[in-house]
Amino acid sequence: MTEDPTLLTAQVPPPVRDWPSLDLAGTEFDPVLADLMREGPLTRIRLPHGEGWAWLATRHADVKAITNDPRFGRAEVTRRQVTRMAPHFKPRPGSLAFADQPDHNRLRRPVAGAFTVAAMKRLRPRAQELLDELVAGVLRDGPPADLIERVLEPFPIAVVSEVMGVPAEDRERVHAWTRQIISTNGGAEAADRAKQGMYGWITDTVRARAHSTDEDVYSLLGAAVARGEIGEEEAVGLAGPLQIGGEAVTHNCGQMLFLMLTRPELMADMRSREPSARGPVLDELLRYIPHRTSVGLARIALEDVDLHGHRIAAGDPVYVSYLAANRDPDVFPEPDRIDTGRDPNPHLSFGNGSHYCTGAVLARMQTELMVDTLLERMPGLRLAVPADQVVWRRRTMIRGPRTLPVTW
Repeated sequence: MTEDPTLLTAQVPPPVRDWPSLDLAGTEFDPVLADLMREGPLTRIRLPHGEGWAWLATRHADVKAITNDPRFGRAEVTRRQVTRMAPHFKPRPGSLAFADQPDHNRLRRPVAGAFTVAAMKRLRPRAQELLDELVAGVLRDGPPADLIERVLEPFPIAVVSEVMGVPAEDRERVHAWTRQIISTNGGAEAADRAKQGMYGWITDTVRARAHSTDEDVYSLLGAAVARGEIGEEEAVGLAGPLQIGGEAVTHNCGQMLFLMLTRPELMADMRSREPSARGPVLDELLRYIPHRTSVGLARIALEDVDLHGHRIAAGDPVYVSYLAANRDPDVFPEPDRIDTGRDPNPHLSFGNGSHYCTGAVLARMQTELMVDTLLERMPGLRLAVPADQVVWRRRTMIRGPRTLPVTW
């Protein structure tokens, strides 16, 4: 990351700002983050849990630079009580989220083939079949229906099970564990029990597929463990987040559909386009929606780095905000407006650098299928309740509607 030498004159560090866990509903942009963006490209924050403070980068260029810079690492975070949003912090060995190079590539390599564009093209007809079955059930039962319960939650879980290689006889209990883990109901104890059940099942499954030549994720992981490329504990830590990965698709798509259902001009724009021409609108909605609360995972500066006249010292934790980068006015004119003709649209909704979302192509395919199928099969689709009566998820990292009642 290069800097203009004139910017390297020492500056007084910005004040540390408390960033509470706001219980935001709807698609409202976090007002604290908006204030931090106005304060400057580099600020300092204190989050509700953990210890100390952290730097926060909000500009598009800085976010891209930091996430591509090996001087900022994730592995060190697992050994520190960094200020954070999550009340509990229990990283598992094998988690891609905390791996730096070259470990990251070593861990990602065994499963990469299951998430390529070619693999998704092969999967698409089967995914469409699964979705058609769900939508047919909704139409058969008649309105009203909760799209979250009937389509947006079960569809990604089912598709992920196809990719992962969950046997038909195990899917009901794996789905139950997944739903409990991502649910806001039941509390931490219920989620922990579900995680224990699921991770135990994953361990048994990986062991059972040590000599499999199939191309599902559990078979790929079992074979990689047998070859000594990764450890069993690493394989289990890799598989868990992938198995639960449909959560983001459910809630991102929920936000996108809520926007379409509450903005007639946006719905009209989508319906006027052929499915093949809807991609730019989906990209703009991915850019616009506040898909998470606050920030994700920190990085640690592995050496001193000068940025915008401030010295980020070795050992300092650093957060980047993809939400803020997606609203950078230097990159996205009128960033708070949904512009379906925005071009170019270099949003960072799937991350950037080595930690770019493993399942990005899968997530995009599922979103396209759900939006296209619902618009085609339900030409009169509309909310069954006033917009202000839609119930939103609370006290959660991933934002989205908890229910989305519709009629048609």
